[in-house]
Formats: sequence, C-alpha cells, structure tokens
Amino acid sequence: MITVVKPGLETSVQDWPGRIGFWEQGFPPSGPFDSWSFRLANLLVGNQPGDAGLECQFMGPTLRFERDAVIAVTGADMAPTLDGGVLEMWRSHAVKAGQVLALGPARKGARAYIAVAGGIDTPPVLGSRSTFHMAGIGGLDGHAIKAGQTIPVGKGKGTPGRRVKPDARPALGDSRTWQIEAVAGPNDDWVDEAAHERFVSVDWKLQARSNRTGYRLDGPEWTFTERATNKRPEHGEHPSNVLDHGYPVGTVNLCGQTPIILVVDAPSTGGFINPYTVPSGAFWKLAQAKPNDIFRFTRISVAEAHELRRSIDRHCTLDSLE
Repeated sequence: MITVVKPGLETSVQDWPGRIGFWEQGFPPSGPFDSWSFRLANLLVGNQPGDAGLECQFMGPTLRFERDAVIAVTGADMAPTLDGGVLEMWRSHAVKAGQVLALGPARKGARAYIAVAGGIDTPPVLGSRSTFHMAGIGGLDGHAIKAGQTIPVGKGKGTPGRRVKPDARPALGDSRTWQIEAVAGPNDDWVDEAAHERFVSVDWKLQARSNRTGYRLDGPEWTFTERATNKRPEHGEHPSNVLDHGYPVGTVNLCGQTPIILVVDAPSTGGFINPYTVPSGAFWKLAQAKPNDIFRFTRISVAEAHELRRSIDRHCTLDSLE
C-alpha cells in the first residue's frame, strides 16, 4: 500500500507496548521510544493506540501512497510535506493514491511517528510487529525500511481533520537541555553520597554513540561505597562490577565510569551496577534528545514515577483530540 521512495535514517516499524514476555530468551520489548507521541498518532487516524506505525529517527522517509488513506505525523518536527505542500503535524489528513509524504531532518526533537488508518500489517513475531534490529526480527524483514520496499497496511477508514489538543502533546521546545526524572536503585547503595549528589547536580552530555539500546553519557567520575570496593571476587575487579543480575528497562547502567541508560532495545541482564533508573514516564524525553544534548537529573520516588506514567496515559486517550 505504501512504497518507500527514500527510507530516511533507521525508519522502523514499531507497535506498543512492543514484544512483552520474551526477555529471558534475549528479545527486549522494543516498541516506540516515545510511546506518548506514537499512541496519539494512532488515535488521530482511528487506530488502537498500540497498532503498528513508523518510527522515524533524526531524518524522516519519503513515502508514496498506492491507495487512499488517512495519516497523521506526530513527535519531532521533521517539516512533513504532502506533494510539496506543508502537512500540519498532530492532525489527521486524507491522502489520495499517488500522493507523496516527505519528512526531512528533525528541527525540534529527534523521533517522529507516522500512523496510517488500519495500521501497518507486517507479520507479528513473538506477539509483536516491532522491529528489533540486532536480532533481525519484526517489521519489514527485521530491519529498518529500505528504498523500493512496499509497506503493507490493514483495512481502516479513519477520520481526517482530528487534532491533538496542544496541552496533550509532549513539550518539544528549542532548548537542548532536558530535565530527566530518575528513581534511585536497584544498586544505589554501591555508590557513595558524593556520587548521589553529583548525579543530580551536574550536567551530563549525551554521546553520539547512543541508540535504541543504550544512551551513553559524558560526565564526572563516580565514587563508590565500601560495598563496591571491598567485595568477594565473583563480583569482579572494578567497583562497578557485580555478579550478573537483571536490568530494569531505563536503568542507568554504570559500565566502569560511563553511565549508559538502557532503553527499549537493551539487554535484560549483565554484570554492572545500576544506581538509578529512568522511569517509563520520562522515556519520551530520552527519545526526543539528540547527541550533545544535556541531561539534568531529578530524583523522584517510585510513587512519583507511577504518577508520571499515569499522567501520560491520561493524555493518550480520545479525550485529548478535538
């Protein structure tokens, strides 16, 4: 139904909440990095919030529609056009067979989402259509879309002219500094009080060597407690080493002196400590950050993390549309 003219940069098929229940077999949840923008795109075109759509990273694709459809573009501002004319974001649009949708480089944010009425209809793998690049499963042939490929779409009528209310959208401003919420643990007792103070008081820079597996950060060195420096040999030599254990999604994984936030395509286990965890309610900020952006962390409680997630879920309903 859709022909890929230009693929953009790592444009992939994703669905929400992704591939759940297979992490012990090596398959992470994957799914959209910014599920807030993703779910709203689906609601705009009349889909279920979790139906499969496209995630566009940094540079969007050019797509030709082979039959009439209803579409929406949300998330990062990639200046979308339809046959060369400006296409309003956060709104559903009717497109005709033969029309071409084009997204350029991200001007604000980093990841945009394209939803089509009926949803993208690629074969599910382990209960999900989400692309997991490292294993080559899901999506179109298990990888990012390529020029010349055809993207199948299910049957769906859709309603053009819907808009997301401004106060229900993620706030993507011009600032390159992000306030990121974080919960202490599970290994917060392996770093000392000075390290805890530095974590929430200094600027951390997002490295270019970051992707949907992990976000590497540049910042000051970490210091450790007696538990990390005087331990049994099976925990490894470096203070950041620990006996292999499970990693939460969003954990700030301390690999030596380099903190890596493990995100949607991350491994489930390993031998490094995790002094903090970024909750799912803050993932949209991670998804919309670009290399060299600055992260400033704010420590919150587990209860506050739950409320952060619930507040986003409340926005991802039909009540947010007009």
